[in-house]
Amino acid sequence: MKMTMADYGVGNLHSLKKSLELAGAEVEVVTDMSKLADAKCLVFPGVGAFDSTVASLLPYRAVIKERMDAGVPALGICIGAHIQFEGSEEGTSPGLCMFDGYVRKLKSRTVPHMGWNIVRSDDPMMEGIEDKHFYFAHSYHFDPADETAVKGTTEYEGFEFATFMRCRNLVATQFHPEKSSVSGQKFLKNFVAYAEDRA
Repeated sequence: MKMTMADYGVGNLHSLKKSLELAGAEVEVVTDMSKLADAKCLVFPGVGAFDSTVASLLPYRAVIKERMDAGVPALGICIGAHIQFEGSEEGTSPGLCMFDGYVRKLKSRTVPHMGWNIVRSDDPMMEGIEDKHFYFAHSYHFDPADETAVKGTTEYEGFEFATFMRCRNLVATQFHPEKSSVSGQKFLKNFVAYAEDRA
């Protein structure tokens, strides 16, 4: 399964690429966002800020969205998931609008939310994952308008919010599977299998 990972200047590309390769994927990292138009599977990684992340994608926003609307498998992680929304309180740029709703600042006492936490989910993407502790590092969270797209939630300091979403063939996670040990690696393996079935 060949996947195309967008390098829009955020961190953590190497560990995600390596984890996807361990899960059975062939990963091409591109800085030319026009190449996303021909991708068999899209990967949007992320540790970064909303506006700077989405900046290099905006000239190709229409074609990227058209590809995902057509059912091309895609994975968005953390900021790579945030940019799938209409916009974010972290910035002023428009997102890709794959999900209705916005990204909001966490309402918890301690921000950022960093460390291990449970994702409550019965989605098939979690098949074979007994320990649903995943690693988080974020200050903003999904605030979806369509609750049917929410496939997993997490409680942090009394505040429960969406941390795993899907629409069409787009999988979006607030947590970092590439930093989540055995559970995260199994999640990525499940995604690679899912993408192969739909590519």
